[in-house]
Amino acid sequence: MPDTALLVIDIQNDYFPGGAMELEGADAAGPRAGAAIAKFRKDGNPVLHVRHLSVRPWATFFLPGTKGAEIHPSVVPQGGEIVIEKNFPNSFRNTDLKAVLEKQEIKNLVIAGMMTHMCVDASVRHAADLGYKITLLADACATRAQSFGGEKVPARQVHAAFLAALNGFYAKVVNTHEL
Repeated sequence: MPDTALLVIDIQNDYFPGGAMELEGADAAGPRAGAAIAKFRKDGNPVLHVRHLSVRPWATFFLPGTKGAEIHPSVVPQGGEIVIEKNFPNSFRNTDLKAVLEKQEIKNLVIAGMMTHMCVDASVRHAADLGYKITLLADACATRAQSFGGEKVPARQVHAAFLAALNGFYAKVVNTHEL
């Protein structure tokens, strides 16, 4: 579909084993996102990458100029693929992502990325509010455990809860093999 793009959010080295903010499931999600990229490239549809750079003084990962901030080899951009750099969880905040999508006349987004509960969630909700039709690739996303009120929530439950919240109104949530 010529009006559909794949948006790959923050699949960067710091989220993988040995990185400064390792996520549960990153090793599986990265290659699945890579498979989606391969399909989009084969079909001639645009692939856009979003890369987070942490510029706040207290930041501990995605620090500019570090290997951890680099895009992971499983999803490395090729050719003329656009890389949007961001400094906030929402991929649209203070970036030219919306203008890039408008210029390419994109109406539909397929999204893969990390972290499900933060940057993916913020970006999906914003994109839906802007009127984009979203397909979210559940198995091409990863997150980490969270805690609140003294209760630890395992990563798989955080992931499932955020996907469940997005599914329906904000996005159609599917696995990569369903593309």
